[in-house]
Amino acid sequence: MIELLVVILIIGILAAIAIPSFLSQKSKASDAQAKTLAHAAQTAAETLATDNSGNYSKVSPAELKLYEVSIQTTATETEAYLEAAEGSSTGYKVVTKSPSGDKFTIERRSGGEIVRSCTQATGSKGCSTGSW
Repeated sequence: MIELLVVILIIGILAAIAIPSFLSQKSKASDAQAKTLAHAAQTAAETLATDNSGNYSKVSPAELKLYEVSIQTTATETEAYLEAAEGSSTGYKVVTKSPSGDKFTIERRSGGEIVRSCTQATGSKGCSTGSW
């Protein structure tokens, strides 16, 4: 009987250690989905500019969705989506939002520099450094 109690105690300790680590994996997966979506939007923006002689002024969520139909533009709580996209003649900015609330941005500045940044949602553990 004592041996059985010891085994149950050990299983309980292992579960207490493992469960919190598994719970954080869901937010990591949704953040990864948002990053992938941001990259898809970046590729679509570059393709759009190629078709318009290097001009990014047509970059918008609707235009990017025309170039890449897999880009989710409708807000949802279960999947990452493209929250904003804007362009100028020399650059663009795309912002995706993860179900965890974290926002991931890819910006192409006028000099051609690509900058990736993120904003951490309240209570989220992702995006603690401000970049990705």
